[in-house]
Amino acid sequence: MTETTCFKLSIENNIAHIVLNRPEAMNSMPRAFWNELPALVHDIDDHAKARVIVISSTGKHFTAGMDLSVFTDGEGVNASGADEYSRAEAFRQFVLTLQGSFNCLDNARMPVLVAIQGGCIGGGVDFVSACDIRYATDDAFFQIQEINIGMTADVGTFPRLCKLIPEGWVRELAYAGRRLPAQRAKEIGLVNETFPTQEAMLAHVMDLAAEIASKAPVAVAGSKRMINYARDHSIADGLDYIATWQAGMFAPPHMMEAFAAKAQKRAPKFADLAPLKKKM
Repeated sequence: MTETTCFKLSIENNIAHIVLNRPEAMNSMPRAFWNELPALVHDIDDHAKARVIVISSTGKHFTAGMDLSVFTDGEGVNASGADEYSRAEAFRQFVLTLQGSFNCLDNARMPVLVAIQGGCIGGGVDFVSACDIRYATDDAFFQIQEINIGMTADVGTFPRLCKLIPEGWVRELAYAGRRLPAQRAKEIGLVNETFPTQEAMLAHVMDLAAEIASKAPVAVAGSKRMINYARDHSIADGLDYIATWQAGMFAPPHMMEAFAAKAQKRAPKFADLAPLKKKM
């Protein structure tokens, strides 16, 4: 078990479980959050420590969103001695850094499943929108809170949410700051399923994670890459890209192992993803 300021991490049976662990603060996101999350995810991904990532939370709410100390602690947001244009450019870079903290979920080679209880507010919507699959408890709700404090959501909500649910719903949530209940979130496709309790939800998510972890990791990684690419490109581009991918990643030995395991009525044994070489 690894603990940081904002998270607990455990890795077992090829599943990395990242838990938001500041229930006393409703799991709000202070500056440490934005550094610790990508560090954890990159370490799992770069060193192929798991085949699936599960994210859950503690306490009444999944997260209350960004802690305002991120903007008020004076580190790098309002550069002293700079004019308004220089400060604006620096603030843009600051926002891009925050966006990168969630981009790591989208870019990770393994799927990221998230289990949401209670409120998923403000930056929480940016957070879960970057995950592969979302589940929620019956009492969960989603809220683009930024409009209620006089700002535009900027860490990923709109680019991703518009790909996940009908645009009219995005506009209603964005303009009015209303809560989206879990049941309606399921109806419009933001979450796959809802559950009466957090325990039931986590049991389901962990069962699914175990099933995913049993598949060929290269094929799972390829599927995630193809889905993300198709989301962001035309059909023609997607077809061309998967043809190119298969030219290099098609893996007959993995297929033969899947066939043999089925015939022999045993669990297949696949090689893990290879660690990434980040330094020369």
